[in-house]
Amino acid sequence: MVKGLKILLVLFACSLLAGAFIQPANAQCAMCTTAVESNAKAGNTTTNGLNNGIVYLLAAPYIAVAVIGYIWYKKYRRKNIAIDMPDERLHLN
Repeated sequence: MVKGLKILLVLFACSLLAGAFIQPANAQCAMCTTAVESNAKAGNTTTNGLNNGIVYLLAAPYIAVAVIGYIWYKKYRRKNIAIDMPDERLHLN
């Protein structure tokens, strides 16, 4: 296996492992928090939209890095490499 592919697989496995332990968090700036709380008390559902927007903004850089990594892998992987191994025995002495 190519060394770069191994690194990509390890990073992918780590991201899946990290994604398995995601817990919801309620963190916004003070102004956003007061605006959302007042809207939630009034019966509006803007909290869901705000939280979805935060998740969207958080996921966008990761998706961009994944796309760039995939393009890099496709462009620089080795193709049609001839492996010419002699039929001689390997002497380690």
